[in-house]
Amino acid sequence: MAGLDGLNRSLLRRYQQLCDDVDTRKTHYFLGRYENTYISKHRIPEVSQILDRVIARAADQTGVPTDKLQAGFWFNAMGLGHTTTRHRHDDDDELLSAVYYLCVPEDSGNLLLYTEASPLVIEPVAGLLVCFDPTCEHEVTRNNSDHLRLSIGINVGPYPAPTD
Repeated sequence: MAGLDGLNRSLLRRYQQLCDDVDTRKTHYFLGRYENTYISKHRIPEVSQILDRVIARAADQTGVPTDKLQAGFWFNAMGLGHTTTRHRHDDDDELLSAVYYLCVPEDSGNLLLYTEASPLVIEPVAGLLVCFDPTCEHEVTRNNSDHLRLSIGINVGPYPAPTD
């Protein structure tokens, strides 16, 4: 994607403007912070550039046409001392999970993807997009930086979502 620095700056500005807005939803309160901050796509339309890329990747991997896929997303803001505990994203109908990094200060934590052999350690940088199977357990190590680390978590599933 061209212009990642500009896109990241724009997304960061929007996040900062909207993160504490009355229409913003926060969930998963663990260890003194909300792990997930949900801002509606219509309030932060720049995120579509990233979501479209992840949907295209999911279509390539699954054979499901892009018009039959949808992506949900949330922001994950980590300050000094924050971690994200080991978890996975296969609660519903997810076909692909991803994380996109906006702000990654030095020593702000690594992504650990657990494989059968050993954890795969990914040292993130701003602009990096990592896609993985929703059944893959993963976590983020401690942010030892005094600065905010900001990423976008993404899940792709069928559209419309199946009903029971």
